[in-house]
Amino acid sequence: MTKAPSAPRALSAKDRAAVLATAHDLADIAGAAILPHFRKPMAVENKAGKGFDPVTAADRAAEKAMRKHLALTHPEHGVIGEEFENRDGGGRYNWILDPIDGTRAFIMGYPLWGTLIGLSDHEQMVVGMMDQPYTRERFWASDASKGTSFRGADGKVKKVKARACPKLADAILACTSMEMFKSPHERVAFLEASSRVRMTRFGGDCYAYCLLAAGQIDLVIEAGLKAVDIAPLVPIIEQAGGVVTTWSGGPALHGGRIVAAGDPKLHASVLKILANERADVMTA
Repeated sequence: MTKAPSAPRALSAKDRAAVLATAHDLADIAGAAILPHFRKPMAVENKAGKGFDPVTAADRAAEKAMRKHLALTHPEHGVIGEEFENRDGGGRYNWILDPIDGTRAFIMGYPLWGTLIGLSDHEQMVVGMMDQPYTRERFWASDASKGTSFRGADGKVKKVKARACPKLADAILACTSMEMFKSPHERVAFLEASSRVRMTRFGGDCYAYCLLAAGQIDLVIEAGLKAVDIAPLVPIIEQAGGVVTTWSGGPALHGGRIVAAGDPKLHASVLKILANERADVMTA
C-alpha cells in the first residue's frame, strides 16, 4: 500500500527569513526588468474585451523573471500572477505576484505604481511587499514581524506606523479612480464617505495603501480589486496598525470592494456608511 505524502510542514523562523529574502530578491529582479521601459516609448496592449485593462512588455518581462527565480528557489510553491496562468505547487504556499500594480500610471510616466509580492499560507499572508524601483522605496511586513518596514532612497530601513485619526471629518481619503465603482450603489457609497472627509485625492494604486501604512493618509476606499492587487498589501497595513477588509467587513485577501484605514475607529465608522448606503440603494 502506497503511503500518502505528508502535508508540507509549517515554516520555521529560518524558513521565514529565507522567504523574506526571496521576496527582496524578487523585487530587485522585477525592478531590473521594469525600469528600462519606464518613461520610454512602449507598446500597450488592452487585455479587456470591454473597457481598458493595459499590459506592457515591462509587466510580462518582470513576471517572467520572478517566476523563473521562484522555479529555481521554491519549486514546491505555487504561483498566482497577474499576467500568466497560475502554477499549482500542490502545497499550502503560494507566491502572489503583480509586476506592475498601476500600469495606467506606469504608461503615463507617473511614479505611483509598484511591484507587489506576497507569500500566502492558505488564508494567511506570510510575507507582503511593495517595491517602487524608480523612487527606490520599498515597504514590507510578515506575519512574524513586529511592524512594517520601509526602505527609502537613502537605503536606510525604519519602521513605519499608521497614524491615529478616529474622526472621519479629519481623514484624508485616497482612491485610484472613480471608474472603479461600476454600480450605482458603489458610487453612492463612495461619494457619501468622500463628502464627510477632510480631503479626497485620486490616483495611487498600491502606493496609496503604503502611504496609509506610513501615516501619510488615513483611508482608502476602492472596488473591483483582484487578489493580486491587495493580498500582498494586507500585512503591510495590518503590521503598521491599520485595518483592511471588504466593505462588508470580511477578509480582504480575495479582493473585491476594499476599505483600508489607519485607525480602527475610523474603519468601523466607514463600514457603517458603506453598509447603510449599500442597503439604501439596493432597496430604492
